[in-house]
Formats: sequence, C-alpha cells, structure tokens
Amino acid sequence: MLVKFMTRSHADIILFGDIAQRLLKMMGHSGAVPGAISIDEVPAALDRLKNAVQAEAASAEMPENARGDDNEPVVSLKHRALPLIELFTAAARDNSYVMWQKM
Repeated sequence: MLVKFMTRSHADIILFGDIAQRLLKMMGHSGAVPGAISIDEVPAALDRLKNAVQAEAASAEMPENARGDDNEPVVSLKHRALPLIELFTAAARDNSYVMWQKM
C-alpha cells in the first residue's frame, strides 16, 4: 500500500504504507488511512513528529555504510520522515489542514 499526503500549501507526498502509519502514530494519530488533521491540530502534530523522529534517531544510530537484506543502503526513519515534516511545516505556516489516502 502507498499513502498520499495532501495539503494545499505543498506538493503531495507519497510514502509506503508501513512508514506512513508509523509516522502518523508518532504524531499521536491512530494511523488509520484515510484520515485528516485539522488546521488547529497541525502545529502540535508537527511538534510531536519532530520530537519522535529525533528521539528515534538518537536511540538507533546506524553506520553511514549500513546495508539491508538486498545489499541496498538502509534509509533511516529520519530521512524517510523529512518530506512529511516539510509538508506539515508548510501546512502550519499557511494555516492549512493535512489529509491522506490510500493510493
């Protein structure tokens, strides 16, 4: 499953479903898809996401040359979360809601 995040203040972001749900839960959301976060809740959700990603990065440091099962470089959660953090930052700046749906 893929999940598309949308706001009127930023280009759409598409994430793999497992990563999207994990990031949603870090924001204090249930992780349900589809869903939305209202204008008033976006700044708090953004703060929770940033704090959770930072805490995760501090506790799970990987060497830069870490490799996964297919000998592909491992992408950290911090890097996977960056586009979503940028989307939420734009939504908070422009007082916009955020929605997401399955693709």
